[in-house]
Amino acid sequence: MKRIDLQCAESGKRLDAFIADNSEITRSHAHKLIADGMVTVNGATVTKPAQIVAAGAKVCFTLPDEVALNVESQDLALDIVYQDADLAVINKPQGMTVHPANNVYRDTLVNALLYHIKDLSGINGVLRPGIVHRLDKDTSGLLVIAKNDCAHVNLQKQIQSKQCRRIYVALLEGVVKQDDGVIDQPIGRSRSDRKKMDVVPDGRSAVTYYTVLERFDRYTLVQFELKTGRTHQIRVHAKFLGHPVVGDKTYGYSKCKWQLDGQLLHAAQLTFKHPVTGKEMTFTAPLPDYFDKVLQSLRSRQK
Repeated sequence: MKRIDLQCAESGKRLDAFIADNSEITRSHAHKLIADGMVTVNGATVTKPAQIVAAGAKVCFTLPDEVALNVESQDLALDIVYQDADLAVINKPQGMTVHPANNVYRDTLVNALLYHIKDLSGINGVLRPGIVHRLDKDTSGLLVIAKNDCAHVNLQKQIQSKQCRRIYVALLEGVVKQDDGVIDQPIGRSRSDRKKMDVVPDGRSAVTYYTVLERFDRYTLVQFELKTGRTHQIRVHAKFLGHPVVGDKTYGYSKCKWQLDGQLLHAAQLTFKHPVTGKEMTFTAPLPDYFDKVLQSLRSRQK
């Protein structure tokens, strides 16, 4: 374990930014440490990354010892939608974790990438080679993978600057009355369960646009477009809307009419500019069979 003690010389900087600027860890790592209650300011635990650090404040946190990891390649089925020298677009199946975490080092997308793709960017380290953005384990659909560091930086900037379009399709519980709308509600750690996210007043800005595609007796097929990329954003905003995603046991109902292995949420379309040529590229992925079967069942009952 390594204890880090910092002292702030000038006030006015966010806590996560202060830690990143004065240590060897990234701002996202600092953000996670703070949100997980691992950082103290003047001896008191702080859980708000945006808290301003006052001059003279003592900031302390502890880092676990680094463990050398060798993530092995695995011959897992992988749907490569597109690939060139700089990037690949993957249609991730439901049930596959994107990268190793929480002592899970096998059967992830990264394990499959290491087997099927020769070169991957190294910016995110040994556990997340090539990973530019993520999808939840039980969310299916499109991801772009970087094959070199230049492509990685470019693609990540496109996502951060909202140049990258990410469109999802989800089946929601209940009938959504409005044909379209925008959910502009901040998202942060749940006050009641730190493993969950929730709409909270002091959360990070989160904006999701939605359009109703089809209505059924007790369900609604909806298209979502992300303008920000917060953890579990669509699932949390769908819950806030009063219409959680079907099959989402974390933010929705514990029981489901269909035998599902996860939520009916699919990353259906991805648009970005090629990091080298600058050409706009759009990729689409059809709904998985299990998702389509539910829709066909609902449609047959409305005839």
